[in-house]
Amino acid sequence: MAVRSWLFVPGDSEKKLDKIAGTAADVVILDLEDSVAPDNKARARDMTAAWLGAHQSKVTDGKRMGRWVRINDLGSRYWRDDLIAVLPGAPDGIMLPKSAGPESIQQLAAELYELEPRAGLPAGSIKVMPLVSETASAAISIPAYAAASLPRLGGLTWGAEDLSAAIGATRKRRSDGEWTDTFRFARVQTLLTAHARGIMAIDTLHADFADEAGLRRMAEASRADGFAGMLAIHPAQVPVINAAFTPSEAELAEARAIIEAFKANPDAGTLQIDRRMIDRPHLTLAQRILGLEN
Repeated sequence: MAVRSWLFVPGDSEKKLDKIAGTAADVVILDLEDSVAPDNKARARDMTAAWLGAHQSKVTDGKRMGRWVRINDLGSRYWRDDLIAVLPGAPDGIMLPKSAGPESIQQLAAELYELEPRAGLPAGSIKVMPLVSETASAAISIPAYAAASLPRLGGLTWGAEDLSAAIGATRKRRSDGEWTDTFRFARVQTLLTAHARGIMAIDTLHADFADEAGLRRMAEASRADGFAGMLAIHPAQVPVINAAFTPSEAELAEARAIIEAFKANPDAGTLQIDRRMIDRPHLTLAQRILGLEN
């Protein structure tokens, strides 16, 4: 299943929930956290559970849409009730905000192991993706996810908004649009740790949903840097992200040519194609582009 675009949808908005199928998002994240006011938490829980129950095998445009839920953080009074409500709908995974480190995943996993059988789900079936950079202490401990025993860990993503508030940063990007050092540090650690672990690396969102050109640059850079997908906060961002994370025909043709060259010369370490040298790392990248990774 493609994981290019991850669209947040408020769990308490009937209008927005009804429009999910038409968004073409690869993954929808039903949000019970930041986009839902405290007085609406119970309502959001009920509406999200109802949507999950009605869309357990939803197919949109011939493909299955991933179904994730962002629960409230482990320091809140809401998160256990969130899990109890949504697990019967068999979401693909739980997004955990404000994760403090591997210990947060282990705490959530323990609760999931208790609740899965009650919801009629196989043990260990629900994956977890933490937001790993929302406090200063969390941001400097991202590499700890690489080696910790976390069988449910399905991916890593990061966020700039909470981190900027936590450290009192008045800017996140430089005048040229690039991340400042603090946020680039969190982003790079998220990317490398996810790859070290062999799980999905999902880049953070572009907050200005009306800035299509900026989003396109950011999404293209995300894919070029090695991210598998990107968060979105508005349906209009989805086609831009999907396009940026879809290999071009030229890329696909080159990848096929590299694979065929090594198939014809299986013992070669280095080959020449179109007057340039290629080696085994080029083959690995070609396989990744074509979705042929082992």
